Amino acid sequence: MADEIKFSIDGEEVTAKPGQTVLQAALDAGIYIPYLCYYPEMKPYGACRACIVDTESNGRKMTTASCTLPAAPDMQVSTKSEEIVGIRQGIIEMLMSEHPHGCLTCHRIELCGPQDICQRHVAVTDRCTICPKNERCELKDTVRMLELDLRTPLNYHRRNLPIHTDDPFYDRDYNLCIVCARCVRVCEEVRFDTALTLISRSGVALVGTAHGTSLLESGCEFCGACIDVCPTGALVERDYKWEKAKTEVSTVCTNCSVGCAMVAEVNRFDKVIRFKGDLAGEANRGQACFKGKFAYDYPNHKNRLKSAYVRDNGMLKKVERSAAITAVAEALKKYSPSEVAVIASPRGSNEDNYVAAKFARIGLRTNNVDSGLNTIPEVLNTMRDRLGTTGATNPIWDLESAKCILVVGGNPTEEQNVLAVPVKKAARDGAKIIVIDSRETELTRYATEWLRVRPGTEHILAAGMARVISDESLEDRDAASDESKDADELKQSLWDFDPGQVADVCGVDENRVRRAARTYAENSPASIVFGVDTVSKAHRVDLTNAVINLALMRGNIGRKGGGIFPLFAGANTQGSWDVGCEPGSLPGNRKIDSAGDRAALEALWSASIPTAEGQTVAGLFDRMRSGEIKAAVVMADGMDSDLSTYGDVTHALGSLEFLAVSTVFDSAWTASASVVVPTATYAEQTSTVTNLERRVQQVRQAAERKHDEVAGWEFISAVARTMGVAGFDFDIPESVFDEIRATVPGYAGISYDRLASKGIQAPCATEDSAGTPVLFAGGGDEKLPDFTDMEFEMKVPERASQGLTLLPGRVLHQPERDMQVLRRGEMNYAEREEVVHLNRADAEDAGIKAGDRVRIDSEGGAEVITGVAQLDLPYRRYVAATELFANVASAMQDSTEPDPSPSVPGLELRSVTLVRVPVSSGTEVAAD
Repeated sequence: MADEIKFSIDGEEVTAKPGQTVLQAALDAGIYIPYLCYYPEMKPYGACRACIVDTESNGRKMTTASCTLPAAPDMQVSTKSEEIVGIRQGIIEMLMSEHPHGCLTCHRIELCGPQDICQRHVAVTDRCTICPKNERCELKDTVRMLELDLRTPLNYHRRNLPIHTDDPFYDRDYNLCIVCARCVRVCEEVRFDTALTLISRSGVALVGTAHGTSLLESGCEFCGACIDVCPTGALVERDYKWEKAKTEVSTVCTNCSVGCAMVAEVNRFDKVIRFKGDLAGEANRGQACFKGKFAYDYPNHKNRLKSAYVRDNGMLKKVERSAAITAVAEALKKYSPSEVAVIASPRGSNEDNYVAAKFARIGLRTNNVDSGLNTIPEVLNTMRDRLGTTGATNPIWDLESAKCILVVGGNPTEEQNVLAVPVKKAARDGAKIIVIDSRETELTRYATEWLRVRPGTEHILAAGMARVISDESLEDRDAASDESKDADELKQSLWDFDPGQVADVCGVDENRVRRAARTYAENSPASIVFGVDTVSKAHRVDLTNAVINLALMRGNIGRKGGGIFPLFAGANTQGSWDVGCEPGSLPGNRKIDSAGDRAALEALWSASIPTAEGQTVAGLFDRMRSGEIKAAVVMADGMDSDLSTYGDVTHALGSLEFLAVSTVFDSAWTASASVVVPTATYAEQTSTVTNLERRVQQVRQAAERKHDEVAGWEFISAVARTMGVAGFDFDIPESVFDEIRATVPGYAGISYDRLASKGIQAPCATEDSAGTPVLFAGGGDEKLPDFTDMEFEMKVPERASQGLTLLPGRVLHQPERDMQVLRRGEMNYAEREEVVHLNRADAEDAGIKAGDRVRIDSEGGAEVITGVAQLDLPYRRYVAATELFANVASAMQDSTEPDPSPSVPGLELRSVTLVRVPVSSGTEVAAD
């Protein structure tokens, strides 16, 4: 390439990319230069000076840190001269004067164990052998490489700082800190939080919390990035703190739809003991969230199901797995297609869910099949019909290139955490953030414009923004010309959405509606990130059409930094739709109601496919409760039985005549089960999953199965074979994926061999294709979608309940409000006086004044939150309150659930009652 920079390191020619430093180019070339403060994805810092080198360029000689030195043409770099080695050794000796180093310079470092007597009389607390990061300590590796003398002229002075073990998930021992500031910088530069900072203690620089003394009051999101970058034992995970890894396996987190690439550390007992972000992961770039970093451990839990069970005389009795398979097969034969259902796991792999869908269609002759967290089919159906995909049109990290990001009805900082990282980066770089949400979420803190709309009117506001763009001729003329034939019809339909009337219905100021529309139109490229957390089912299609129209009007589909990002639950919801594990579609986005699509698949499967319309997962539970569905197979890994979306799940399962459950733990899903089969987790299988950006990635087996666990595709295949159904002779997961490739055109060019190196974004039709990062980016016969008319009424939505509805909010940090950290037992907990936002008219009706203490109770009478009334909510019959994320972190830390991730509370709207608590009498007065 013409822009490449060629220079030499120790006489070896090296090629650098524009903007690279000498250290970065050296690492790319496989040349090791010691470093301790540098880390990928962070800005050069130059704190430790361990990477010091001699350079000569244009006749000028320098001795400088290679991590801050830009590569220059024909530069000559020396890393091994006697002078440089001496300086480097002196630098490391100074660093070690503030770090225990008796073991670091000892010739017996490889021989000593934690219980051996130290011949150098090093204190027990200062030995490497008892450090939680022993054998994965970068300082230790650097000292070994430099071959320091056995004795160093500088003495170690222990700081005698307290070890912080009272915050959730990880410990902080700043006695082991070398003040490289990696943790501070990754929090600030990569995560765009400021939970950690450099502080001064008696004139000495140290790392500490940015606010207060606890991470809970400092705005920490407990992503674990600081732990992953720490080069010493100063920051370390509390679970398996002292365990040493024997092997590392690249895999994928299955706790949300982002699909973060992770590195699983496995100990000698074949347990996954740590999860850390994989820097090579294209979906997450080495980042993770609190669930991915700290909720990976459930495969190791002692309460895991180890054997199969069959219910006999009301009791579940242990049986051989083959007997359980036979029991399932014999029972399912008794029911008609309309009486059976298959529900796949939201963590289920593409292989699991493909086999489940195929079995439902040709084994049970039913379309009653769905993924367990397919909770917004209205959105995904609309995306598929208009854009040809249910996933995002662009890669996640395209968001950092956006000049404007519109966030509608979603809470990605918690539900799809890593997707919010490039959003925050874009905001830091000057992008405009527009949030349309009735709840206060973390992204409202970054918002240029926060439109706190009346819940359920998001689609109307989006249409109002489109009207402003149309009225003021702010459309992208090229995008809205001949490419979309229905542009004129769209403009006519927008005539009904007068901005003033839109503002009245949505409960926001008209000027802000116009300002938001102009901001979106005048800052390109612009992305739209949208969920339907606060949108009723009746208007989810309307919102989806509205945001697609907005993107088309400004030419933001098919370009880098633009695109649409739907927010949905489930680790493999996207893959489930791709492989047809959804009642309305077949593998490859073929439709049930299309005779041609069915015929194409029937030719591949050598079997006919039923035409009767199936039910979504919510409908399946409804029909279980009504008795229409009498038998079901449920793969429950990753499903929370308390999901309000499905109503009374316990009642639904208890109404079945036969229930087979494949799961990890005994739970509400197994309480009514006729047959229970233990399932293999992510750690015990090799398979594939597809994230929300359409990236197909490989989950790799990290541990052996120790008992009778079986993968979902193996369980279903065994049942099908026992029933005599042809086409289920799969022996390894790759054989399933090969059939998926033959069945799903967008996966045809993807193979296990190709996925061994990195994920590939579908569609990928041929093996020489690199995939499709950006849909509609041009080339071939690809054509932008047409506009769709805004054919919905502009009115205040009807509410199911005439009582109050809670608008829950959650943020990381609100420094403008007082809080305190209380210690209960050995742990810290955040506590503060909450603010309850009410509409003034509602408050007057209830006899509540500003400043009164009020309590919000659930419909069942349980206390939800207590706080001080503030009369500023613009619309009636709603009440809003915002808590700190610290409460969620503490709750997950304290959780007794063996698999806590699925039960982490979201920000769902719910019906509540309001109680006024007079301070004088201490009595309570119902205010609803």
